[in-house]
Amino acid sequence: MIKRCFDIIVSLCALTILAIPMALIAILVRLTLGKPVLFWQERIGLGGEPFHIIKFRTMLGATDANGDNLADEARLTAIGRILRSTSVDELPEIWNILRGDMSLVGPRPLLPEYLPYYLPEQMRRHEVRPGLTGLAQVNGRNKQSWDDRFRLDVEYVETQTLGGDLVILLKTVLRVFTRQGVSAEGHETMPRFDDQVKAGLARGQMTEDTPT
Repeated sequence: MIKRCFDIIVSLCALTILAIPMALIAILVRLTLGKPVLFWQERIGLGGEPFHIIKFRTMLGATDANGDNLADEARLTAIGRILRSTSVDELPEIWNILRGDMSLVGPRPLLPEYLPYYLPEQMRRHEVRPGLTGLAQVNGRNKQSWDDRFRLDVEYVETQTLGGDLVILLKTVLRVFTRQGVSAEGHETMPRFDDQVKAGLARGQMTEDTPT
């Protein structure tokens, strides 16, 4: 309850302080990318329940001859890269926090397509609300492996404290300013988890315990 009250107070203050900057960013996105300004995507939250995360749009809707979206690298614009590298594109998620979909600190919410590929231990990341930032984000962000990210997510679930959350928030601010760990090698952000599992790369090699 204390954590939830903290989330509400901080998100209300943040929305008040950032209202004008967010409006200016929205105008910039509208002028450079057109409509829509906001990007809504289904993610998995507390208890494995889906919700829609809100971000500023950073990519064009370009598709190939079959109508499928092109790779992120081909659709991400120059403005989009700046918004992502500074994490400014995630500011609208403050509304998700205020609604109760998310918390300030917790495992980052991931795509529903990943659910069939989690090991039982990795599923524990859904025992808490997903966060705007988390233990994994201040320990490598997108440069770490999926195994390391999930290990840190579960570690957070087991050890979370309000004091620990404050430390993570302070470290997040420092990492945003230094733009550390924005992208994995060869990717604009991080490769998809389900694709890596299918290719046998998420754990280095497929094992008998690897979901299929």
